[in-house]
Amino acid sequence: MVQVPAELKYTNDHEWIMEEGDMLVIGISDYAQDSLGEIVYIELPSEGDEITKGDPFGAVESTKAVSDLYAPVSGDVVEVNEALLGAPETINEDPYGEGWMIKVKPYDPDELKDLMESAIYTKHVENEMED
Repeated sequence: MVQVPAELKYTNDHEWIMEEGDMLVIGISDYAQDSLGEIVYIELPSEGDEITKGDPFGAVESTKAVSDLYAPVSGDVVEVNEALLGAPETINEDPYGEGWMIKVKPYDPDELKDLMESAIYTKHVENEMED
């Protein structure tokens, strides 16, 4: 069974969000990395870039496919996990820890209300697995 940490919030596109003070840490879920297979390349924005809710902010390439990463909120990128650029497989090994992707200062914290709690996200994943 895939891991769905209760303290995180999730998107329909399988990004996770963790509040860290007034910053948000963003990555992809265990389900997403498992579905993608071995991740071989990642494209991330640069510090200082702006991301817009619902728009792609980067991409992950696996042995199976290339998938866009969608911004769960709008904001400024304040930190990028540069270690992933040289070791993208870290996302497979530790999606909720060392595999985090970017840290963002959100423009509107109310956008977090649109995200799923872990129980709802778990049901979302179960429904996808049945399809």
